[in-house]
Amino acid sequence: MNRREDPVGVFDSGVGGISALIAMKRLLPNETFIYYGDTRNAPYGTKDTDEVIRCVHDVVARLMKEKIKALVIACNTATGAAAATLRKELDIPVIGMEPALKPASELRKDGSILVLATPLTLHQDKFERLMEKYGEGAIRVPCTGLMELVEQEDYEQAEAYLKQVFSSYDMNTVDAIVLGCTHYVFLKDMIRDMIPPSVAITEGSDGTARQLKRMLQRNNLINESGRGKIILETSGTEKDLRLMQKLLEKDNILDFMVRI
Repeated sequence: MNRREDPVGVFDSGVGGISALIAMKRLLPNETFIYYGDTRNAPYGTKDTDEVIRCVHDVVARLMKEKIKALVIACNTATGAAAATLRKELDIPVIGMEPALKPASELRKDGSILVLATPLTLHQDKFERLMEKYGEGAIRVPCTGLMELVEQEDYEQAEAYLKQVFSSYDMNTVDAIVLGCTHYVFLKDMIRDMIPPSVAITEGSDGTARQLKRMLQRNNLINESGRGKIILETSGTEKDLRLMQKLLEKDNILDFMVRI
């Protein structure tokens, strides 16, 4: 059976994974993506691991009914909690995300690296292994509540929050900032304006998109013809769907539909 035209399932605890979805759509324009934002259960980053795994299993069960050919966990927290288990349970490629600490370490001179992420992400075994390999000079910066400000589109409070965070550090001694939550990517321009030009910003969306392409190629699942589309779903409200649409339109991605 030819599965190349089947959709790719993508999910996050809310709208943050739209940042990864945009990167995937740009790299793989012929693919159809079903994006599920589990907004009703957001945030994942302040839950315990068992609770996150339960939420993830519920979402994945729903996406598997759509006959997806690959699954992208567009959430750093959910990847750390559930990716290994899902790879054992599912017979399709499972692609996760991780804070972009490796590329940040390659840009580091002799300064520090600030890793902004949810509390759970920063304490997972997966992140501990990243720190062992690439964590020289890295400082964990838990950002409780910042993801929710993005969901609420409260960018004024997000800016005040970030200014408070950065006030604790001498930014002239920082070489890089890692955006370790997909939601934070939508604050990238804001962050860029409040830090020195010499400070690099890294995030995992493009790397995740490239890994998806590699896995589809490896499994002979690339859709090389036709016109792909995006289908938006949520466990939340129509307001959440409108925000997803707005974020896609901001990046000039207009070929999507909403499924209630």
